[in-house]
Amino acid sequence: MTVTVSSVIRTYAAERPRQVALVCGAVSLTWEELHARSNRVAAALRSLGVGAGDRVALLDKNGLEYFELLFATAKLGAVLVAVNWRLTAGEVGYIVADAQAKVLVFGKEFAGLVGELAGTEVGTRLEIGGPYEGWRDGAEERDPGVVQDGSDIAFQVYSSGTTGHPKGVLLSHDNVFSLMAVSREIWGLDAGSVNMVALPLFHVGGGGWAMVGMAHGCTSIVVRDVDPAGLLRLIAQHRISHAFLVPVLLHFMQQVPNASAGDFSSLKMIVYGASPISEPVLAGAVRLLGCRFAQAYGLTETTGGIVTLPPEDHALTGPHLHRLRAAGVANPGVELRIVSTESGADLPVGEPGEIWTRSRQNMVGYWRNEEATRATITEDGWLRTGDVGYFDGDGYLYIHDRVKDMIISGGENIYPAEIENVLMKHPQVADVAVIGIPSEVWGESPFAVVVARGALDVPELLVFARQHLAKFKVPVGVELRAVLPRTPTGKLLKRELRAPHWQGRSREVS
Repeated sequence: MTVTVSSVIRTYAAERPRQVALVCGAVSLTWEELHARSNRVAAALRSLGVGAGDRVALLDKNGLEYFELLFATAKLGAVLVAVNWRLTAGEVGYIVADAQAKVLVFGKEFAGLVGELAGTEVGTRLEIGGPYEGWRDGAEERDPGVVQDGSDIAFQVYSSGTTGHPKGVLLSHDNVFSLMAVSREIWGLDAGSVNMVALPLFHVGGGGWAMVGMAHGCTSIVVRDVDPAGLLRLIAQHRISHAFLVPVLLHFMQQVPNASAGDFSSLKMIVYGASPISEPVLAGAVRLLGCRFAQAYGLTETTGGIVTLPPEDHALTGPHLHRLRAAGVANPGVELRIVSTESGADLPVGEPGEIWTRSRQNMVGYWRNEEATRATITEDGWLRTGDVGYFDGDGYLYIHDRVKDMIISGGENIYPAEIENVLMKHPQVADVAVIGIPSEVWGESPFAVVVARGALDVPELLVFARQHLAKFKVPVGVELRAVLPRTPTGKLLKRELRAPHWQGRSREVS
């Protein structure tokens, strides 16, 4: 039977109605209660003209409302678009407009930001903690009954854009639920699991991770505000068995005073990803939490993890210690190739090239962007990841560099072009290049190399950047130069700018 978002809630509301499905703070919902709430939200959305194929946008931190809306839109054949709440008003406005959202639901703390979206046409705006609850509770409690197909869109997740604008990644139900085997056989999720959902739900590592866990019928503990000390307390309080975390969180959790006094005996598996983990951070996390660890490598465009470094390769001593630097091996059903960016030929073991992949997890495409889709997915179904890697003799994949200029900072994808476009609007900037430099905490951080036009006040330039960019995209530093290195044809030589910062490291990305 095809598994879809709507079939998950319908199945478990019937089979285990009184089991707790979700917990967020002091509020919990059983499968029966979640089904009833999402039925009311679906009816309320339908009264606003939302139907099959329509988009509903959500701007809020992690909360139960996300799941009400996710299941409600699925029951209508519509799609929920969760928007990164760390973005500026201009960035949010672009996504809401690009998605052509008929309804925008937002948290009370983002009311000011939503008020700045005057130019964004949305039929209805609903504030959580305000009109939203009355709108929801006043609707009839009846399942619309729309049955979805595996090829229908389950998630529309926005990723950073290479040209300054984010793209909507279209993930089908088949994409999402093709992870069921991996999540069961490698991660160990099952109906008895208690699954922590700590990453933002607008991220595939948040919303996708939560949905796969719910498809197993487990209980999900939703974390609204990520606080390392709070995460440790939640593990003990709810007897959490599974979690997906980024390395920076594992690092911060170890810095919590008296962290080792916590009770983590319920933990079975920590899956981590979005950036490589250093050996000291991994060793400390293993000693602190005392459970099995697995690394996942993938992209939003591949519905998350397509490669896994399994628990048995996390030994901190022994002959395979070098594998801690690997991304891992391909998951069952995933094909991988290392391809020359110049000739398009497959490369031999040990030689770096672009990583191509083909599997059921490859996205359907980019929303309303056929050109970008064709540039990413070949006619025979291979997805160009933009990452450079190589295989060792045992079939392990190692990440070496990136074809694209993308920076990954604390699990967030950042494209330099977006930052460069903003900085070039400053009247004293004549030329600029943004690169990623190593960060012991975040993995990488954006750094700007600027050619000034006359006198340039660097602190004022950073203030300017903060007015137009989300905080995590603002450069951590600025270097002034008389000229930027370019080829005779004018192509910027970013590798020359990056080289001094990455000198002495085994790979050129973190």
